[in-house]
Amino acid sequence: MPDKNRTASGVLGGLAGLVGLSAVAGVLIAATVTPAVAITGTAAERAITMFDNLPSVLEIEKLMLPSNFYATDPATGQPVLLTQFLEQDRTPVEFEQISPVMYDALLSSEDPRYFQHGGVDLIGTTRALLSNAQSNANTQGGSTISQQYVKNVLIQKCEQNAEDTIATDENGEPIKNEDGSDKVIPRNEVLRNCWEDATTAEGPDGYMRKLQEMRYAISLEQKYSKNDILLGYLNIGNFGGITYGVEAAARRYFSTTAANLTVAQAATLAGMVQNPNRYRIDKFEGSIVNADGTTFNKLPDGVIDEGANISVLDDLLASGEITPEQHLAAADGFTSTKVRQLYVISRMLEDGKITREQFVEAAVWPITPVLTEPKTGCINAGGAAYFCQYVKDVILNDPAFGETPDERADTLRRGGLNVYTTLDPRVQGEAQAAMADNVPTAIDGMDLGSTVVSVEATSGRILAIAQNTTFSEDAAVSGVPGYSSLVFAGDRKFGRSDGFNAGSTFKLFTLIDWLEKGKSVNQVLNGRDRVIKRFTDSCFNGGTYVNVDNWKPGNFGRVAGGNGTPATFTASSLNSGFIAMAAELDLCDIGKVATRMGVTYGNGGEIVMKGPNEVIGSSEVSPLAMASAYATVANKGVYCQPQAIDRVTDSEGVELPRPERTCSQVISPEVAATAAFALQGVMTGGGTGRAGNPFDGTPLLGKTGTHQELQTWMIESSTKVATAAWVGNYDGQQSVFDFGQSNKRYELAKRVQRAANEFYPGERFPDRDPNLSRQVLTDLPNVVGMPVDQASQTLTDAGFEVSVGEPVDSDQAEGLVAAQNPGAGKVAGGTNVTINPSNGQGLAVPNVGGQSLDDAKNSLRSAGFGNVTDGTCTQSADAPQPRATGTSPAAGTVVNRNSPITVDYAAANCGGGGGRGNNGDDD
Repeated sequence: MPDKNRTASGVLGGLAGLVGLSAVAGVLIAATVTPAVAITGTAAERAITMFDNLPSVLEIEKLMLPSNFYATDPATGQPVLLTQFLEQDRTPVEFEQISPVMYDALLSSEDPRYFQHGGVDLIGTTRALLSNAQSNANTQGGSTISQQYVKNVLIQKCEQNAEDTIATDENGEPIKNEDGSDKVIPRNEVLRNCWEDATTAEGPDGYMRKLQEMRYAISLEQKYSKNDILLGYLNIGNFGGITYGVEAAARRYFSTTAANLTVAQAATLAGMVQNPNRYRIDKFEGSIVNADGTTFNKLPDGVIDEGANISVLDDLLASGEITPEQHLAAADGFTSTKVRQLYVISRMLEDGKITREQFVEAAVWPITPVLTEPKTGCINAGGAAYFCQYVKDVILNDPAFGETPDERADTLRRGGLNVYTTLDPRVQGEAQAAMADNVPTAIDGMDLGSTVVSVEATSGRILAIAQNTTFSEDAAVSGVPGYSSLVFAGDRKFGRSDGFNAGSTFKLFTLIDWLEKGKSVNQVLNGRDRVIKRFTDSCFNGGTYVNVDNWKPGNFGRVAGGNGTPATFTASSLNSGFIAMAAELDLCDIGKVATRMGVTYGNGGEIVMKGPNEVIGSSEVSPLAMASAYATVANKGVYCQPQAIDRVTDSEGVELPRPERTCSQVISPEVAATAAFALQGVMTGGGTGRAGNPFDGTPLLGKTGTHQELQTWMIESSTKVATAAWVGNYDGQQSVFDFGQSNKRYELAKRVQRAANEFYPGERFPDRDPNLSRQVLTDLPNVVGMPVDQASQTLTDAGFEVSVGEPVDSDQAEGLVAAQNPGAGKVAGGTNVTINPSNGQGLAVPNVGGQSLDDAKNSLRSAGFGNVTDGTCTQSADAPQPRATGTSPAAGTVVNRNSPITVDYAAANCGGGGGRGNNGDDD
């Protein structure tokens, strides 16, 4: 922060403060630091009393530390850093992890009597007070390392607690804006104010701050060892920008560690602590900014740099040990920083910490930064950037990391978390490669999006997330095709994505509800593409959804559909078949199944089926949620909430609570096994998902999905890992088929699942439940006497195939059904029923038994039969006159009216020949 200009009144105030400080510092501090000195007099006693009444306990809180995201190297089992999130780039180290030359450089230049004083250096303090009281130039510090440590601790407290604050007047009342609202002091201004209070306050307040700093420093020295304080200082101090602590500084500026710093490098860093942003060497264009915006590193003319008068360097130049050319070359580019470094090494030489040769070597060394940018943010997680962003969103939204959003954000940027993620680099690597090889980051004419995500079925651990776009949170590329920070695999809470239309992958929940109602996957239904007028929906519409618009689903490729079973409907992804299933269920229950299996709308809302169109996937859901739902089927009905974090520790390795995620049985093992049986048909034979099967010997279940050519899906799962691949519009309404992207989902899912199968070998799925896969007998209605069209519709609606045979003789009117085969009764659903229409030529043979033979023949002729003859005579004494005993065909038989009818009869004497006996009658 810039020093404030000093005024005449400020000087007078400084002089007054100097007197007060002298009374306290000159007498009291001597007593405190060297209590053996006998001090008498009222003024001294009062000074000591005032000093003792200042707060003495300085709570040293945990350092503001970066949070680290790790994956696990499968080969070694060791964590591998993905990236960090930080407000201050700091890596604390232990005392022995810092090169001794760093301690020497710091103490020689900042506090040469460090190991002799008790927290306050009376000589240095008095000299600084006299200099400041007499000069309008920059104030001198005179602070010991202990005092500087106190100042840094106070600054960090300020930084940790600074937040937007309501401005108040001298009475503590809120100051109002012109519109009547409270005036708010923004956090950055609060931060600047408290920083200045802790470092550059002048006048009486400044001297009182200095006294308080001394009081704390003395108390610290009574509580901690010199080495502890020195280490604390080197771990907390700022080294320019967001670089804090000597380890981060060594890495940032020289790409090394604090343990391996050279004399020249250590002296450069030690010189920076006095004014870190002035002496930064990562700003080649300059780190000092003029009023006109010009940046530079060389100090302006007329400004005297502290430590510029280096007699040792003058001597070396005079003696020729260092040439002017060497001196200028060493200083070129970072003049003021080089001057400061030369001051440090000259002090080290005078203190005997380095040899003359080491001094010369450091003095002629051009300050040569070898910069390492801090690895911060998901953009530095490489191909795992979107996985990283998902984890980041978990931390920013899950109450495990804080009660409020601000607390969680602070925890991420300052809390020093070690977050060990579930990422498997082997699966993630293949996911990245598959995405790069198949789906471009952008296509002219459409907002092309794609993601592939894999989740461990038995635990919910997310193994990989890959995405086609380039990760960026830069507002400058917001809306530019091919760039995004949204995690397409996630939802609004974790990923800030609202999901995508699920298409036929959503049919899973109708299949599960079908089985939970005790219905069989082998039950035959009418799966024709047709209008179904009513659906049960206990959530809405008084329990009934009425299809007033005569909506029908339509099928991919415009196929008409037909009779089939849920198993065949699943394998072929027949929309009309699933609508037929839904018509026998309750739409409300289907939505509840989805909720139970972990699927919500992408915006977080609970699935509510508002019509039959949602059965075939009009809802927008997240790929991760859908992968987890299919994993539930593969995991014998146990749903595991997705989790991206295996464990969390603090900066000291102490385990912290991680986000709560559970596994629970949400569907029965029998239902899961039978659903798996049906879903396996998708991945083999003529199933729609065959192209996504790696055919590596691992049994797989799966489902494809397409929504109006806008979104395409392939979800598949072994018993161990489920993978969901989506390719479609992340915005807009363009056909992925028109842009050649419709089949990319298969290659994505196949390659990633193959990798998952290699490292997480799947097993055979459990056998289907016999009851839920039984053959179902259903009622075959009687359609005889109906018109052929009506009969066909009746049978089809009941789930039967219909064949119309040749017309047959019947007493039914021509065109009515005269016969059906099989006849009405219990038959297997979907049985083919043959119906035969009547030709209108059939008559039923009347019953003429008991009539005289002549009357019987007359009755048959009267009924319309034209070919009536005598039949077989049976001799009987009880029939003195011939009497009809029956006909052939028998009575009631329907035959053509021209068919021959014979009349059998009984007579007392059948005789021979004509069958009437010898009565001479030859009719």
